[in-house]
Amino acid sequence: MNEIMINIAEAKKRFSELIGQVAFGKKRLLITKRGKPMARLVPVDESVPHLKEAEGWLDEDDPFFVAIDRIVEDRTRHMPLLDTLRGSPA
Repeated sequence: MNEIMINIAEAKKRFSELIGQVAFGKKRLLITKRGKPMARLVPVDESVPHLKEAEGWLDEDDPFFVAIDRIVEDRTRHMPLLDTLRGSPA
């Protein structure tokens, strides 16, 4: 499948047309800003792996899981600044 590179300003002007090309023409678009890739539009039926579908990549005792558990724990203890100013509990 061919990928078309288009800058974001042009993509904004032609958005409806480009969506049609992706949806019905099965084209892929790489949207750039100042030459840097920013986003990709692909047909919805195109298989894109999702992290939640990954199995068997890591061992049960991999340090990755320890890091993720720590991040989740820190988020549960985090109190947003606005809540702190209002005196609301976390």
